[in-house]
Formats: sequence, C-alpha cells, structure tokens
Amino acid sequence: LKKGDKIELMASKGTYEVLKVGVFSPGPVPRDSLGAGEVGFMIAGIKVVQDAKVGDTITHLHRKAAEALPGFQEVLPMVFSGLYPIDTSEYELLRDALEKLQLNDASISYEPENSMALGFGFRCGFLGLLHMEIIQERLEREFNIDLITTAPTVVYEVTTVKGEMLLVDSANKLPEVQYIEKIEEPFILASIHVPNDFVGAILALCEEKRGIQREIKYLTETRVMIVYELPLNEIVMDFYDRLKSISRGYASLDYEHLDYRPSKLVRMNVMINGEVVDALSLIVHNDKAQSLGRVLVSKMKEFIPRQQFVVAIQAAIGGKIIARETVKALRKDVTAKCYGGDISRKRKLLEKQKAGKKRMKQIGSVELPQQAFLAILKLND
Repeated sequence: LKKGDKIELMASKGTYEVLKVGVFSPGPVPRDSLGAGEVGFMIAGIKVVQDAKVGDTITHLHRKAAEALPGFQEVLPMVFSGLYPIDTSEYELLRDALEKLQLNDASISYEPENSMALGFGFRCGFLGLLHMEIIQERLEREFNIDLITTAPTVVYEVTTVKGEMLLVDSANKLPEVQYIEKIEEPFILASIHVPNDFVGAILALCEEKRGIQREIKYLTETRVMIVYELPLNEIVMDFYDRLKSISRGYASLDYEHLDYRPSKLVRMNVMINGEVVDALSLIVHNDKAQSLGRVLVSKMKEFIPRQQFVVAIQAAIGGKIIARETVKALRKDVTAKCYGGDISRKRKLLEKQKAGKKRMKQIGSVELPQQAFLAILKLND
C-alpha cells in the first residue's frame, strides 16, 4: 500500500485515494509504502467518521479482494435513551459534543428527536447501561451541558397485521394496538455471582423481573453463580441498583444477548390534565402495567408543584385510565371577610372561585421539573 493508491472500504463501499502512509515508532513516521505483515497508519481523506468502521477490510479499487476478512460485524446498539438539553439554546452544543464523542467512540449512534414536553434533543443508542452512563457523564463534565435523560429502552421487533416487521426503540414509535400482530422483546442470559447468604433475595428479584431460571452452580462453599434468562427491558430500569442493594454490593452481573421472544407488551402513556407527555411514555408488560402506573403517578405527584388550578396526573393504556393522582390547587380563603350572614353568600363566593379555577385550568400550563422525568428511573425506591 503506497501513496496515490485508490482503495475501497469493503463494508461501507467508500472509495478514497491514499494521501499518506507510515508507522508509529512511537510517534508517526512517514513511509513510502506498507507491505505484508507491517502495522501502520494510513491517511485517505475520509471525511465521515461512520465510514471508517472498526474491523473493516481495505482493498485496492482495481485489484479487489474476493471477499472481506472474516470477523467484521456492525456494532448494534442495545439500549436507547433520549438526551435533551435543559437549556434549549444548548441544542447545537449538544450536537457538536456528540459528533466529537463519536470520533473516539464509533459505537454511539444518535438521531434528532423532538418532544412536546422537552423540545429538541437526540435519540441515542448505546451498547449497554454502563456505556450510557459514561456518555452522559462525559457530556456533562467535558462539555458542561446540563441534560435531561429519558428512561432507557431497548429495541423491540413489532410485526404488523400486514406482515411488516418494524424495529421500535421508543414508546412513541409503537403503532396503535389494532395494527399490531405481535411484539417481540430481547432476552439476555444473565450470570450473577453472589455470596450464598443472598441467594434467596436474588432469586426473588429475578422472578419479579419475569426471569426464567436456568442454572444455580456452587463455585465454592461461599460463592454461587446464578444463571437466568431475563428480558432486557427489565434490566435497563433499576435491576442493577437493586441487585447491589440486596447483596450489599457483593453481587456482580454479566450478560449476553440471547434472542427475541413474543411478549404481552403495551404502551403506557402519562397524561397531565389530559395532555400526553410523550417523554414519559413507556413500553411495559401488560401484567405489570397497572401497578407501575400507580407507582409512577404517585411519584410524579411528589415532584409537580401546586398550581392555581387542579392538576390531574393519569396513567393510561390506549383510552383506558389505569391510575390517577390529583395535585390540589392553591386556594385563597375567599370567605375570610364573611362574618356571619346567610350561608348563600359564602356559597356564592366559593362558586365564583370554582368557576375562576376552571377557566384558569383551560388556559394554564404545567411546567414539569427535571425530577418528574427522573421519577421513572426510581419506581421501586
């Protein structure tokens, strides 16, 4: 391989001209050419980071290899989350920050997303939960961007009644129930290493998360390996935190992707005064929807400040309300000046106040604090 050669990247099908070749020893040292068995670098004016995929095969444009070297696989994100700047004016800064992070971490994927509640942001894909936390931390520390993060979700395979297969990574992209034939969710094989004192509590947690027990192996007299098949959707919320809490920090978790399996999944919407807050929508298992809905609306009631009018917080599946909490209105004592007199006078003042509150509710809007969005991540606290 030498300067001036025309090359092709076999995975991305891009063609480029080699501008420079060399080796590291330890700094970059230019060479006239690179031969068989040599390890070095190449500059070819590749302007888009996504075109240079890790593990790709480079071949001469006019003397192509018959097939690419084995082992290359596209990096597929497993966990998705929405990242939104708290200050909407920082949207451009967030986009630039994600582009810079992608230069040294090609496994991040992102696309613009718009939310009625949070404004403009990005739907980001990560390899796992740890990867997601690292990227969030880097964005906040290195680029000084304050973020609101939506609840992490996984990729579902949705088969429509027409036979089409859709990949859905957000509750808002899920089609209406009447158009869905089946929904399949990803399952993982989880290996949990834990002291034998905590085995009972770990088994109870895995069963609560819809797990299927595969194996319990005693590695030593005091150490146990528990192997479970678990839905990835149950892992991404709070499983790891609860695992560490139950085991006092002694448990360790390792997992690998297994397959997709059909499940009874539904979209649960959260409504504030009848308006759906799209950033709080979740895809949940039908059997758990009601209990999760109750917990979520009660959590949100703690964080939404009282307004001059009544605020109704509801969880709904389709048109059916499954849970409700009410934030009472701030009220002025309009009868304070009434000393005695007929009860009808007091009633008239209260009715007038009630009509004013109703009118205010029609034109008023509720501003949700950041803690309300974080409530989803702490449903079991």
